[in-house]
Amino acid sequence: MNEWPQGLSNDGRSGDGYGRGSRSARPEGARVMPTVDPGGVRAPGVPAQNRGGYDAGYSDGQVYGNGPGGPGGPGDDYGRGYGDGDARPRPNWARRIKWAVLTLVVVLLVTGVGTYFWADGKLRREVDLGQVEDRPGSGEGTTYLIVGSDSREGLSSEDRKRLKTGSGTGKLTDSMMILHRGPSGNSMVSLPRDSLITIPEFTGSSSGRRIPAQQQKLNAAYAIEGPELLVRTVEYNTGLKIDHYAEIGFGGFAGLVDSLGGVEMCFDKPVKDKNSGADFQEGCHELDGAQALAFVRNRYNAEGGDLGRTKNQQKLLSALANESATPSTVLNPFKLYPAMGTGLDALIVDKDMSLYELLRMFWAMKGVSGGDGTQMNMPIAGNVSSPAGSALKWDMTRVKQLVQELKDGEKITVKGD
Repeated sequence: MNEWPQGLSNDGRSGDGYGRGSRSARPEGARVMPTVDPGGVRAPGVPAQNRGGYDAGYSDGQVYGNGPGGPGGPGDDYGRGYGDGDARPRPNWARRIKWAVLTLVVVLLVTGVGTYFWADGKLRREVDLGQVEDRPGSGEGTTYLIVGSDSREGLSSEDRKRLKTGSGTGKLTDSMMILHRGPSGNSMVSLPRDSLITIPEFTGSSSGRRIPAQQQKLNAAYAIEGPELLVRTVEYNTGLKIDHYAEIGFGGFAGLVDSLGGVEMCFDKPVKDKNSGADFQEGCHELDGAQALAFVRNRYNAEGGDLGRTKNQQKLLSALANESATPSTVLNPFKLYPAMGTGLDALIVDKDMSLYELLRMFWAMKGVSGGDGTQMNMPIAGNVSSPAGSALKWDMTRVKQLVQELKDGEKITVKGD
């Protein structure tokens, strides 16, 4: 039986000669291919039995990328992104802002913590107040002894010439101040270096020798046995316990002023002192580190001598504290970090002083120097003669009243000199 269409035999030689394998030029008739309609809707000309095949995209009216409504209708994905034809979602700005703020907070937190530990590690905790003998009882608030020494540590010969510090190798106290942070306000009391006081007995921390009690000028205590004996002497003569100690030398002070870009000072009259190098005309001037140091060391042309110099020191300290706390310094890392590095490298503190406590001392000092508190000299009764030369005698009646008010946390009513 011949199964080939139109009588074509299986050997390809019988029949009309056209079809599969034919050598005739007559083409094979067209075949009808089934069209699939999976949705059950029969396309025109497609038998119903052919429904249910594959390729659902070839049904009535379906064109690539277009829905029933044509271009732009449902299913039109061109220009709209992929998916079910919905428009691309708008940016979630609230979420973006939240993440930006969170990132900023994390960066500031990490920077702040890193800065704290960096600064805390630079503190030179070299003074052991645990060696101070016979200490008075604590009162209200916190008391700091702030000392400016004539240390030339780290200064080259050129620096000594520029700063006019001389070539001495010892260390004396050029300035001493008690800063008290109390519940009724903050107070700063300058202790004139030429004050005649009693240096009490003391066992040297380094030498181990017993130092006998003696009448001396206040700055001699530091020269004899350093910060520990100075703290012991101040406590002995005032009855006020010193909680913390901070000291800065010549070079550190000048470097701090320079790192801040200078400090402005105004003078009511010309100031000139060949010993310190101070030479300023009346009016306001921007002082660099060397000039600022010359001003606070000026003794011989300071009104009131040693008492006048302590007032100058308080003025410059006020200007320095205000300059270091301005937004142009605090918000400028290129100015803040060098200033912090210079100041901390030159600062010597007691072993119990934390960076947090140092910052509290600074803000208390800034508040007092800015007018929020009391600034004064230790009350003086007058000048006296001593084996060490002319000296200042404290008015002990007013001194005791001042100390009691500080210890009790009361507002200061005593007047200084």
